[in-house]
Order: sequence, then structure tokens, then C-alpha cells
Amino acid sequence: MAQLPPGIRFITSFSRDQWYRAFIFSLTFLLYASFHLSRKPISIVKGELHKHCAFSHEVELDSYKDYAAQIQPAKKPFNASQCGWAPFDKNNYKQLLGALDYSFLCAYAVGMYLSGLIGERLPIRYYLTGGMLSSGLFTAMFGLGYFYNIHNLWFYIMAQIANGLVQTTGWPSVVTCIGNWFGKGRRGLIMGIWNSHTSVGNILGSLIAAYWVSACWGLSFVVPGVIVAVMGIVCFLFLIEHPKDVSCSCTPSSIMGFISSCEVLRRDREPSISTEFVVSSKTFLNGASRCRIQMPALNAKENGKPQDPEMQHLLTDSENCSVALNSSTVVSGEGRHGTSAISFLGALRIPGVVEFSLCLLFAKLVSYTFLFWLPLYITNVEHLDAKRAGDLSTLFDVGGIFGGILAGLISDRLEKRASTCGMMLLLAAPTLYMFSTVSKMGLEATIMMLLISGALVNGPYALITTAVSADLGTHKSLKGNARALSTVTAIIDGTGSVGAALGPLLAGLISPSGWNNVFYMLMVADACALLLLLRLIQKELQCDADHTLFKEH
Repeated sequence: MAQLPPGIRFITSFSRDQWYRAFIFSLTFLLYASFHLSRKPISIVKGELHKHCAFSHEVELDSYKDYAAQIQPAKKPFNASQCGWAPFDKNNYKQLLGALDYSFLCAYAVGMYLSGLIGERLPIRYYLTGGMLSSGLFTAMFGLGYFYNIHNLWFYIMAQIANGLVQTTGWPSVVTCIGNWFGKGRRGLIMGIWNSHTSVGNILGSLIAAYWVSACWGLSFVVPGVIVAVMGIVCFLFLIEHPKDVSCSCTPSSIMGFISSCEVLRRDREPSISTEFVVSSKTFLNGASRCRIQMPALNAKENGKPQDPEMQHLLTDSENCSVALNSSTVVSGEGRHGTSAISFLGALRIPGVVEFSLCLLFAKLVSYTFLFWLPLYITNVEHLDAKRAGDLSTLFDVGGIFGGILAGLISDRLEKRASTCGMMLLLAAPTLYMFSTVSKMGLEATIMMLLISGALVNGPYALITTAVSADLGTHKSLKGNARALSTVTAIIDGTGSVGAALGPLLAGLISPSGWNNVFYMLMVADACALLLLLRLIQKELQCDADHTLFKEH
């Protein structure tokens, strides 16, 4: 009998369940990457919408007429003005472009609070498919303004508002789907890798938009819109919401994360347990406290069954590392597998949700300011055209990929989510100041600072939206309900989106007074994000000290 080929041996070495989970991991990665792919074109096209006037400020001419007299006549599209594209060819173009960003992000922030609640009550596949098809339509609609010679500001603003609302279907949906399929594990590292879909989407969106921006900027929106719509069809055809839909084994706890093995057996449990939880050598994190809990060995022996990870509830009292739980605080089997969703106020009462949500507000403010304004900044400082500036801006997202993975690795190793975010935020503020100074010294220095800044800025943002959200979602008040996890995720990301809306708006208002002032604003935002985490960092360190003291005694 002939030996199986190496490729076949590799394929058969994985179980059916593992292949399904790998497929869902890859599919949700691509689905959300396509959302970010469609958000990036507006930042690339800004340099083209006000191309000539942007350069006129750099050469410091007294008026546009003087500048126009010095350049050779260039062949322009039939619907282009001499100063770019109306209505963005005015002197207040930065405010107008900022209004486009604000329209999208403000609608996204408002819609996100509602999206989590709506998504819990609708099938994920239909909800996400509808959102992607609608997003493709509104993204392409913005680009159609080029082909139909539309110069009405409100047309572009309404397209951005509509797109911002429908894109809120993405994040709660993919988070809930991943939560259905995966259990606990090395959450920081794995979620850091998974969360790179944002940077991958930004990079692809930049490259696609930059390819068309100089020749026909309308295609910079139409092509990404078509891609998002096609991925929506793929979602409808292939997305599997829950393992039970394909008779795949489920993890006992339906929360986000990863496990090394896909075969987890369900265990029978008593409907109620009264026992005392004590600190152990292994730690669970809930963002607000770092305490490890386990059931006494005597109890495990009496039952003759291994301890269920789902019974290991996170502590609600951050001040202490041991707590007694009675039968009323243990989730029954019926509650665990129920479909009731946590209330909005109930989610806010989970320790750490408010602090991390407000921290993400300022962290996302910085990240999205770079997302929407970095290409224009590079155009002004490096004197590059819109295409080259767009290509160069992708290095910020490349750094963001490494930053998200690094944040996950560090937080897993130290077992401190808040401290990891605080450390990166502390380094990010002076790095931003260096970026504003060094970027004026040449292209090589700009490339280096783009990579470093991207890692430090996007690291905390990636960690909070993934691993931290999952940690908070494991709190006992959620009762293992992965559908309720979308509410917690929506609150955190929705609050962060408020900052994402404010950042580009403030950049548009401040940049006329000088780009240095924009960087000062970003540094202040990083400092505020760090201040909001100080209480959680202190509790993590205090719990570490208590844990050490406990081991000594």
C-alpha cells in the first residue's frame, strides 16, 4: 500500500471541527477586512479633491492666480475645476473634508450602540449580509458623484452618513460569530492576529484607491464598494453562525477566544453549587482585576469530574482576590445556554467596561485621525502626489499589525491587559512628537516613524477591541451567552467610535493653524487615555502584590 502524499497527510491530520473553525476564522477575517477596505478611499482621495490648492499653500504664493500663472496648463477631466473638485476647491477645504469624516464616524458611533441590540435579535448571516450589501451600495454612490458631475456637498455627506450607519452591522456580528465557535485560550496573541484584519483592510483599501485616484478618483470608491458587496454575497453563501448548525462540537463556554483542541466534551453539572473560591496560581483577567480562582480540590474529588472552566467566574470585587459564591451567583445550565441578552445598563456595570470604553474613545481618536488625514499630511510635508502618499501611508497600518500582535503577546505574558495598554500609550505620546519633527527631515525618517507610530498607536486600540472585550464578555452576568457579548462589544466600540468621529473633525479644524498643533492634540488624547486606565493598572498591581503575599503565607 502506497504512502499518502505529504499534503494529504497534512489535511487529514486535522479534525473536521478544526477545519470548520479555521474556515470561520478566515472568513470573518476577510469579511471585516472588506469593511475597512471601503473606509480608506476617502483619506486617499482628499489630496485629489483639493490637489492644486494644497500645493499652493506649500509654495507660499500670495494667491491662487499667482500659482496658476507659474504652472503649465494641464489636461483635466471635464468636470474638474482648476483647484480640485467643487465644493472642496474652496479655501476652507479642510473643514469640508473634515465634515465628511465626521458625518461617517458620528453616524457609526450612534449606530453602534443600536447595532449590538438589533444584532442579538436577528440571524447573524442575514444581518451581516444586508449590512455589507448596503455598505457596498453607499460606498460606490460616493464615487458616482465623479461620473455624474455632482458638486453638492450634501450628496457626499448623506452618502457618508448612510454608509456609517450600515457599517455598524459588521463588528458585533463577526465578534458574536467568533464567540459562538471558539472558547478560552491564549486570547491576547490569537486575537491580536485576528484583529490585524483592520490593518490588512486599510492597506488593501489604500492600494486600490491610490491606483485609481489620479486618473479617475470615482473608481477609488466604486471598486471597493463592489468588493464589499461581493463579500456580502460570500457571507450569505458560506457563513455558519453556530457549530451546532453543522453538527460540530461546541465549547462549553460560548465566549470569544481560541483553544488548542476543537474536541471538548460537555459535562453534566449540578444546577446549583455553594462553594468558596480561592486564589490559585493561574489567573483570569476581567480588565478591572487580575485574580485567579479555582474550586477546592476536595469538591473536584467528590464529584469525580474535572473542573468546568465556565464555573470559574470572574471576580466582581476588584479590591479582593478571594470571594465566596453561593448558589445564587452560579449560572445554571438553563441560564448558560439561554438566549436572553444582558441589558445596556447591566453591561455598563461590569467592572472595567466604563474605563476601557472611555480609554478606547481617546485611543481611537488618535488612530482614526491618522486613518483619515495621514495621506494628506504626507502630501503636504513630503510634496508627493496623492498616489504615492496613499501608498506610503500603508506603512502606518503595517506597523499596526505588529503592534496588535505585540500587545497581545505582552498582555498574555504579563497577564495584565490594562498595564500593557498603559505602557504602549505612555510610549506613544513622545513618539508622536518625534514623528511631527522627524517626518520633515526626509522620506527615510518618515518611513521609520510611520512603522513605530503605527505599532504604538494601534496596539492598545487592537487589544481593547478584541482581547479586553472578550475578557469583559466572560463576566458571570453574561451567563455564557455569546449573543449578549455583542452588546458589551458594541458599547466599547461605540464609545470608541465617538472618539473616532471627534479626531478627524478636530484635525480638520486645527490643521489650518499648522500640523504641529494637530500632533499636540493627539498627544493630549493619548495622555487622557492613559489617565483613564490608572485605576485599573493600580488594581492589577495591587492584586499582584496580594497574590505574592498569599503565596508567601
